[in-house]
Amino acid sequence: MLLVPDWIDEALAVSVLDEAGRPPSGTVLRVETLAEGRCVQTLHVGAHDDKADVLTRLHREYLPEHGLRPTGHHHEIYLSDARRVAPEKRRTILRQPVRPV
Repeated sequence: MLLVPDWIDEALAVSVLDEAGRPPSGTVLRVETLAEGRCVQTLHVGAHDDKADVLTRLHREYLPEHGLRPTGHHHEIYLSDARRVAPEKRRTILRQPVRPV
């Protein structure tokens, strides 16, 4: 998931993809607005493979300690370009929708 300005709509995204060339087969691209409500989020700095430990601690420790439970799947917002940033310096927001227990 990548953040894009509000003025980028689906028509503009499609025209840019047509001009730049389609992404690899199996890649899903879409423009949507999330209305997820209450969330817990954290900034993960490091390789994408290392984020599982952070998510495990979030679900097993932080949420129960704060009287929260997940209300859906977590999602990730990639702040770094994986083609240009070393794995140990990549920044990703991990966000989990929640509700009180």
